[in-house]
Amino acid sequence: MKAFAVALICATISGVVFAKDANECMTAGPAAADFGLPHVAQAIAGKQLDIAVIGSASSELNGPGGADIAYPIRMEAALRSLLPDVGVKVTIEARPRDTAEEMQKKLGRMIAETKPRLVIWQTGTVDAIRGIDPDDFRTALDHGADMLRAAGADLIFMNMQYSPRTEAMLAVGAYADTMRVVALQRQVVLFDRLNIMKRWHENGVFDLYGATRNTDIAERVHDCLGRLLANVILAGSKLTTANKRPTR
Repeated sequence: MKAFAVALICATISGVVFAKDANECMTAGPAAADFGLPHVAQAIAGKQLDIAVIGSASSELNGPGGADIAYPIRMEAALRSLLPDVGVKVTIEARPRDTAEEMQKKLGRMIAETKPRLVIWQTGTVDAIRGIDPDDFRTALDHGADMLRAAGADLIFMNMQYSPRTEAMLAVGAYADTMRVVALQRQVVLFDRLNIMKRWHENGVFDLYGATRNTDIAERVHDCLGRLLANVILAGSKLTTANKRPTR
């Protein structure tokens, strides 16, 4: 059953969606950041912003060139448009079957190789599929946040995507709640993809039940996510230092 659920989740973002209007998908999700991104602000001031995206299968699209039209590259394009005087480079570390703990153990190598000023950490789905203890999931998020803080990089958590087809089969609530709690306690920005996509579905912006394999439509969905992320990044960079990170 879980294998069937993950297949449906991948299908949701690989083409089983339909957007009535590209502008509507932007208004369905907030372009705000609860906390500041000081290292991003410094990087923008220095005219070079390096971002690393570490995530699972939904950070890419199926088929040849799928990575080139997925949300990380769309985010990079949006940031270049919004920051024409700043060099923007996005590195993608796709780990389709990795849990949060497995991703966290690879952060050190990724940090050393790419030296990002911002890391977008997309996780939660694989942990839910494998039934990882939510406490272990939380520990991995905490350790990863510590590593990135020590490396001088900001962090954005991205939770799982929403699928009405798997909602009853795959319990993701505990993992989404854990990410929200860790984000609040650590003053880390959370990109709530789960609820953004759920609002899209409930408001009729995207028909997530639609069963079609259309790469063009999938690209529009990823474009929406990429542009929303770009707006969140800029919003976080503009927040004052009043929101200081907690010490432990």
